[in-house]
Amino acid sequence: MPRFFVGTSLTPDDIMQLPDDVTRHIQVLRLQPGDSIVLFNGDGGEFSAELVEVERRSASVRIREFREIEVEAPYHLTLAQGIAGGDKMDWLIEKAVELGVSSFVPLTTTRSVVRLSGERAQRRHAHWQGIVRSSCEQCGRNRLPDVAPVREIATWLGALPREAEPGEMRLLLSPRASISFTALPSSPPPGRVTLLIGPEGGFSAAEEAAATSHGFTAVGLGPRVLRTETAGIAVLAALAARWGAW
Repeated sequence: MPRFFVGTSLTPDDIMQLPDDVTRHIQVLRLQPGDSIVLFNGDGGEFSAELVEVERRSASVRIREFREIEVEAPYHLTLAQGIAGGDKMDWLIEKAVELGVSSFVPLTTTRSVVRLSGERAQRRHAHWQGIVRSSCEQCGRNRLPDVAPVREIATWLGALPREAEPGEMRLLLSPRASISFTALPSSPPPGRVTLLIGPEGGFSAAEEAAATSHGFTAVGLGPRVLRTETAGIAVLAALAARWGAW
């Protein structure tokens, strides 16, 4: 059944006009009055709804019942990702949503190919938020992962407490790490998990040292060096299998 995100409160039995972007999507799908759809607003759960009217520039629905459906992972994981070039970042965010990430922090690093600032960074941030919404519509999540504004890695690290809180886990992917991924616990920690991954060229030695001084543990993924977009998805999938998100 088609699912759509609407950023407003939803009340059973109300008739409401749908946002323009949802209306366009409905028209593309050639949905008609009487068709059933699902709406969610990111606060948890979802609503069944029935299309009442579909016009050229507008569409309205009658909201039906609320369903307490949740498909979130049993842990809170923040992906702090060095910004990748081309469409890699878009692809990575889309797949990470499907794999249960709770929030994203896009980072500019020493070796970043892409540099974002000012209005360009704001446009990219809005674009990534749109990808998150679309991915949630597709995969069945009813809570939207947060996307932080683009930040320099030094600024982001400086805003973190120097030491991790009890139950929190901070992981840094590094080909130079002496600790293997297989050494991680078999169950999720009680606190938040932060996964820090570099861009195409990886982190500099100084950036890795700064991360470890802020409580990050360097973890390796074996003898092969993975691309940045591969590393993130591989770890998220492995953690999902290891920590019961499947």
